[in-house]
Amino acid sequence: MRFSPVAIALSLTLLAVSSGVNGQKADDQINPRSLALLAQGQAALKAGNLSEANDALETALAIDPRNRSAFVALGRVAQAQQLPGKAIRMYFEALSLEPNDVNALSAQGEAMVQKGAVERARANLVRVKTLCKGDCAPATQLAAAIAKGPPPAVVAAQNSDKVPPKGQEKSTAGEK
Repeated sequence: MRFSPVAIALSLTLLAVSSGVNGQKADDQINPRSLALLAQGQAALKAGNLSEANDALETALAIDPRNRSAFVALGRVAQAQQLPGKAIRMYFEALSLEPNDVNALSAQGEAMVQKGAVERARANLVRVKTLCKGDCAPATQLAAAIAKGPPPAVVAAQNSDKVPPKGQEKSTAGEK
């Protein structure tokens, strides 16, 4: 009789835990509503409607945050909007779900070039080539983006950071 409250509590705990495990989905099953919104977002992206694409893709991720393709598509939308920092972050999220996704690695490298981080993009290219074990479309696209280089505005901004503005040059030791 002294152990019956403990036994009852233990059996209720076991019942609650086992019923929760039975109701969970496998990690590789993406919610069908999320996949439908992904398709809708990709269609809007192809049509050039970036706002609609962004809304559909964010809703797809709200429904199922494991939808790696939605992160990649959101990165493409951000690149089209000239937001390479946001694009890099979206590709990073996709890569956190699957580190060997060559499409996400390649797209992240393209966004890095768009932002001016060409050396980091080259590291992505090496990784993509290693994963592909030869030539593949993502590696070719990233190599072309690296060869093209960053946009002229980014290059100009990087060069202006290296040269101090007039009137702020370093003073010599003999001047006061």
